[in-house]
Amino acid sequence: MLTHDPAAFLRALFDRAVEVADPMRSLAAHLPPRPAGRVVVIGAGKASARMAEAVEAAWGPCDGLVITRYGYGRPCRGIEIVEAAHPVPDAAGLAATARMLELVAGLGEGDFVLALISGGASALLVAPVAGVSLADKQAVNAGLLASGAPIGAMNTVRKHLSRVKGGQLAAAVWPARMLVLMISDVPGDDPGMIGSGPTVGEASRPAEALDLLVRWGVAVPGSVTQALSGGSSVVAPEDPRLALVENRIYAAPAQSLAAAAVLAQGCDVRALGDALEGEARVVAAAQADMAQAVRGAMRPGDRPVLLLSGGELTVTRTGAGVGGPNAEFCLALALALNGAEGIHALACDTDGVDGAAEVAGAVIGPQTLAAAAAVGVDAAAALVANDAHSFFAAVGGQVVTGPTLTNVNDFRAILILPPDQSSSDATAFST
Repeated sequence: MLTHDPAAFLRALFDRAVEVADPMRSLAAHLPPRPAGRVVVIGAGKASARMAEAVEAAWGPCDGLVITRYGYGRPCRGIEIVEAAHPVPDAAGLAATARMLELVAGLGEGDFVLALISGGASALLVAPVAGVSLADKQAVNAGLLASGAPIGAMNTVRKHLSRVKGGQLAAAVWPARMLVLMISDVPGDDPGMIGSGPTVGEASRPAEALDLLVRWGVAVPGSVTQALSGGSSVVAPEDPRLALVENRIYAAPAQSLAAAAVLAQGCDVRALGDALEGEARVVAAAQADMAQAVRGAMRPGDRPVLLLSGGELTVTRTGAGVGGPNAEFCLALALALNGAEGIHALACDTDGVDGAAEVAGAVIGPQTLAAAAAVGVDAAAALVANDAHSFFAAVGGQVVTGPTLTNVNDFRAILILPPDQSSSDATAFST
C-alpha cells in the first residue's frame, strides 16, 4: 500500500511486529501432539493467558493455572487464569504462585507439564525466600525499576530472593517431564533471564546479587540483605532435577523486527540490532546523530531509510513524572533532532505498556517541539522530570494499543525521508 502519512506508516510497522508475536498465530506450530496421561499447564507473564488460550485451541481443555497481568486475561475452558500486578508484585500473585506450587507438588514420572513463560513473569511469580515479606519484595522491585539497572542485573537479584525463580519451578515439577515454551523479551534471548528463569538453572551466587544492589544504588530492607548474606535456593544448571526439562524460545524480538522490515520493502532498511540496552536518553542521542548523518548524505530520489532496533532500554528516575523508556526515548530524540526536517520516529513496548502508564509509547516528527510550544509544554523540563507520557499526552503523540497479549520487548523505528519529500508527504515509499 502507499501512504502519505509517516506516523501511520510507522504505526503499521509496529502493529505488524506485534501481530507476528501473537501466540494465537505462532504457538501451535511448536506444540507436540498432546501427551497421553496427565497433562498440567502452568505459566506466568503478560502473554501467558493468550498462550494458554492458544494451547487449548490446539489441545482442547487442560488442567492448569496461569498468572497474567491485570487486564490481560483470556477465556480458557480448563486452565484457570489469575490476574495479578505488574511490574510490582501484589498479594494476588503471591497467592496464585503458592497454588501453582501446590498443583505440581504431587506429579510423578508419567505426568507431563507444559509451562508458558513470557516477559512479566518475574513480577507475577511471587514466592519470597524465608524472612523476606511481600512488602520487602515490592520495595526491592520498585527500587530496581527506578535505578536504571539493566534487566540482567534486576533478574539476578530477583532470582536469589525467590523460591520459584532460577530453576526452582522446574525442580518443583520433577520427576514429571516438562516442556517450556517461552516468548523472549530480553536482550540476547537468554532463557535464564526470561521471567527470571523459573525453569532454567542458575550459576550466579547471592553475593553477586548483593553487589548489584550496591552498584545500582538500590536501598533495600535489612531482611533482604540478611537473606542474600545467608545463601539462596536457586538450582544449579547441572542439577539432575532439570534433566527432564526442555526450554524452548519460540518467539523473539528478531522475528518481529524482520516482519516489520519485510513490510517496509520500499525503504532502505538498516537493522541496528534486536538487543540494544542502555539509558533511553543516551541511546536516543546516539540514534539522532545517526539519523541526521543519514539525512545529510541523502539526495533527491533516494529511497527513504528506516532504522529499526529492539532491546530493552532503561530510565534512571530522578524526577516525579509519569514516563517509560520508550516515551523517554522519543522525547529525548525529539530534543536532539530539534525539528530536523524529514525525520520521524516511533518507539513502543510490544506488550502495550511503557513504564508507568497504560500507553505503548510515542511517535514524533519534525513538528513535535513546535506542537509542544504551541500548547505551552516545555520538552526539556519534561525530560528532566521523567514526564514523557504527560508530554506526549499534551501534544497528541501517544501510541495507545491496550493489552497486546504478547511481549517481545521494545520496538523502535526511525524513518528518514530524502530532501525531495517534505515532512508531511511520504509518497515515495510503499509497503
